[in-house]
Amino acid sequence: MSRIGKKPVPVPAGVTAAVEGNLVKAKGAKGELFFNAPDDVVVAFADGAIAVTPRDDSKRARAMWGMTRSQVANIIEGVTKGYEKKLEINGVGYRAAVAGKVLKLALGYSHDVDYEIPAGITITTPKPTEIIVSGIDKQRVGQTAAEIREFRGPEPFLGKGIKYADEFIFRKEGKKK
Repeated sequence: MSRIGKKPVPVPAGVTAAVEGNLVKAKGAKGELFFNAPDDVVVAFADGAIAVTPRDDSKRARAMWGMTRSQVANIIEGVTKGYEKKLEINGVGYRAAVAGKVLKLALGYSHDVDYEIPAGITITTPKPTEIIVSGIDKQRVGQTAAEIREFRGPEPFLGKGIKYADEFIFRKEGKKK
C-alpha cells in the first residue's frame, strides 16, 4: 500500500483544478500546468481535493499510484508558490551573468559558455558567483539547474566548479611527499 498515494492532494484557495479522464489541470497565480496520469490509476476531484487510487492490485498500478499523487501535488504547489534552485560558483575568475535570454558563464575554459535560457524558466544572478533558477514546473527547474551544473561540476580537491547551494562536496586530501 502506498502511504503517499493514500493522501488526497488539497487544492488551496486561488487555484482552479480540473480532472478530465486522466488529465489533471491546475491554474493558479503563477501560471497553468497539466499532468497526464497513467492508465493504471484513477484520478478524481471531490471535496476540494484530488484523490488518486489504483485501478487494480498489479505491481505497476501500485507503483504509479504514489508517483501520480506526487506529480499532482507538484503541479498544485508549482502554480501556487513555484520552485527555485540555487547554484554557487567557486573558483578564481569563475562568474555568471544574464544577458537577455542567455546565461553567460566564465568557467576557466578558453571560451565563455553561453546557455540559452529555456521558456518558462527564470534565471537571475544576484551576485556573479550565485545563480538562481526558478519556475513553476519542478522537473524543468531541476533539469535546467542540472544542465548548468554539468558545465563544470565541483571537483573534490579544491572545490572549484558549480554546485548546488545545499550540496556538500566531500573534499580529498592532496598528494603527500
